[in-house]
Amino acid sequence: MSARETILNILERVFSENGYASLMMRHMKADEKDTAFIAEVVYGTLRNYSLLEYQWRSKAKKTKQRTALLLDMSIYQLFFMDVPGYAAVNEAVSLSPKHEKKFVNAILRQVSDRGLVTPEESEIRYSHPKWIFDLWSAHYGKDNALAIMEYNQKKPVSYGRINTLLYSKEEAEQNENLHFIDDIAFRYEGALQKSDLFRAGRVIIQNYSSQQIVKYLDVKSGMNVLDACAAPGTKTQEIAMYMNNSGRVIAGELHEHRAKLIDELMERTGTEIVESKVMDASVKGQFEAESFDRILLDVPCSGLGDLSHKPEIRWHLKPEDLDHLTHLQSAILEANAPYLKKGGILVYSTCTLNRKENENRIRDFMKKHEDYGLLEEHTYFPFVTESDGFYAAKLTRK
Repeated sequence: MSARETILNILERVFSENGYASLMMRHMKADEKDTAFIAEVVYGTLRNYSLLEYQWRSKAKKTKQRTALLLDMSIYQLFFMDVPGYAAVNEAVSLSPKHEKKFVNAILRQVSDRGLVTPEESEIRYSHPKWIFDLWSAHYGKDNALAIMEYNQKKPVSYGRINTLLYSKEEAEQNENLHFIDDIAFRYEGALQKSDLFRAGRVIIQNYSSQQIVKYLDVKSGMNVLDACAAPGTKTQEIAMYMNNSGRVIAGELHEHRAKLIDELMERTGTEIVESKVMDASVKGQFEAESFDRILLDVPCSGLGDLSHKPEIRWHLKPEDLDHLTHLQSAILEANAPYLKKGGILVYSTCTLNRKENENRIRDFMKKHEDYGLLEEHTYFPFVTESDGFYAAKLTRK
């Protein structure tokens, strides 16, 4: 199978099965020399989907999905990559069904000859569904909404952090590929997951904004901590790291196979105080009242802060999905609040940019729980941090 056929198959599954490109590429069979090209075209097409469709849809309203995606990915190569025009067109024609070859050839040559057309509508220019642009405009203002969309069109920066249980900052600073931002966070040049440092558990792949969430917990050695929605465990490991491997961390996860991912990460990173537990975080009464010093609720969310890494989310998500998520988030808050000791800290976080899932969940929760107080909250905008969008609320029990 050629690289372009692999790309087409991945894109078709993303849209027909609500699949995730990263998972498909992880299991694809492709030559290593083709991997970077495949990733570039897949993610580039997903990030620029509306803009690419705009280039040709007026010429052909009714087109089969596979053919439409073939046109999109080919137009991406024409205008956004250093690919010879004839190669992009010829390869597309060769992948077309016999009865569509002339159609595909004609469309691509017309689009190529005309050049890229930039629409006035911001949501098409930046390839985001209009409802998402409208939501962000209403919640954060139009200028911020535009800045978020513009950032989401860029390739995300690769971030990691050191695991101080196995690797000191002094040692890490000797590695010229690690460009430190703070005491533990760094930018990395190359494929971090293929490095000896990663395989040895000395560094962990974790977005910069994600790393900040754990800091709100103010954990100390010897504490009893609950991370109720923990998989794959990167924040859990960070908690244990800040506790200097002293104390106890319960890492809850709904699915057994994902709980095993937590166990594997802890073993690889020399983390000894984490105990994974298969549990539904929205179900009450799973622990004794006031049994934890700290609780992290990194709840399931819409992922609207993660659209540069996972551009397909913008095409999968529907406005009505948010209602289900907000109910689940409230249920998780209600179920876990009783477990916190008086004077303890509970951190609620999401990787989304949506006040309904963020500030509104906290306001609704605090109306029902007068014994909880809000210490601070923060929204991490991706265009500010050059990392994913996140929200964190730090609460204490009086």
